Amino acid sequence: MTSTRSEFESAFRKLVAAHGSGTTNTGSVGCDRCVGAVDSTFCVDCKQIARCHYCRSCEGCTDCSHCTASRDCLGCSHCQESERCAQSAFLERCVACSRCTYSFGCVGLSGKDFHILNEPYDRQTYFAEVKRLRRELGLKEP
Repeated sequence: MTSTRSEFESAFRKLVAAHGSGTTNTGSVGCDRCVGAVDSTFCVDCKQIARCHYCRSCEGCTDCSHCTASRDCLGCSHCQESERCAQSAFLERCVACSRCTYSFGCVGLSGKDFHILNEPYDRQTYFAEVKRLRRELGLKEP
């Protein structure tokens, strides 16, 4: 137990500095070229992930599966090139979305499905438009 404010602040700064700087994969199985993976399985080229499975080129993600090139996501699956998203699935190039599915290029949405650039689409139109956009943007199919 720290007894003074300065002792507390010093100990806290040390913890913050040490967090996320580990390079050892702990409790992980089948991870290839990962750094700092904890309790993860079959991930490739990831950094500082925890309890992730089958992810590629992700960083700072926790409890994610089948994500690619995503950053700081929590509880997501099948997301690509997304950042700071939570409890979402099948997002592509999204930022700060939560509880969303099938979204492309969206920012800050919550609880939405089948959106492109924050605009709603019916299911059929969504998939046709995403296919067209991927072609136009030179992106390959997931």
